[in-house]
Amino acid sequence: MIEIRNLKKTFTLNGNKIEVLRGFDLEISDGQSIAIVGVSGAGKSTFLHILGTLDHPTEGEILFDGVNVFSWPEKKLSGFRNSKIGFVFQFNNLLPEFTALENTMIPALISRINTTDAKKTAEEILSELGLRDRLNHKPGELSGGEQQRVALARALILKPQVLLADEPTGNLDTETGKKIEDILLYLNQTRGITLIVATHNISLAERMSKQIGLRDGRIYTRG
Repeated sequence: MIEIRNLKKTFTLNGNKIEVLRGFDLEISDGQSIAIVGVSGAGKSTFLHILGTLDHPTEGEILFDGVNVFSWPEKKLSGFRNSKIGFVFQFNNLLPEFTALENTMIPALISRINTTDAKKTAEEILSELGLRDRLNHKPGELSGGEQQRVALARALILKPQVLLADEPTGNLDTETGKKIEDILLYLNQTRGITLIVATHNISLAERMSKQIGLRDGRIYTRG
């Protein structure tokens, strides 16, 4: 269970305060799939970054299983983020000099998992995502959809409880985007991963179990 309480985020630009998130509450159940929708600049990415502990709120709390994770020192918070939360972004940020397999293994190696185990897990995930024959291809040799699947595999290698995706189909054509939608929902349904997606893609949003709109720094339920 994730509980969000009075979440606020304010940025200062040229001496002016910009309130991006103006204070809202939200509860997210384990295994739920949620779409965060809203116009550009509504605060969707800011919300995901805070929810994923990549950024801190100006005010408010985010509780994972009843614990306010922002009360922890940065080292403990970083460890929590690396082990419990997976991220997929619009731009996949794959390292061009590494193969699909090597890109997928990186989080495991950073977490000091031995190379043999990391490679085995990466191979299994990439195969599950339909990339068994692309393990040794570098990003430049993969299609956009294949690159995004590698990014998904990389996000999954440490078996996170929560998967956050920011416009995961934003750079893909309609057919390829639909395949990524299917994979995200498959992971949610078969692995029980809590899936939270910020998207302009109405097709994807309507397939989620709940839609949350962001407008003027506050949330409203769409369905």
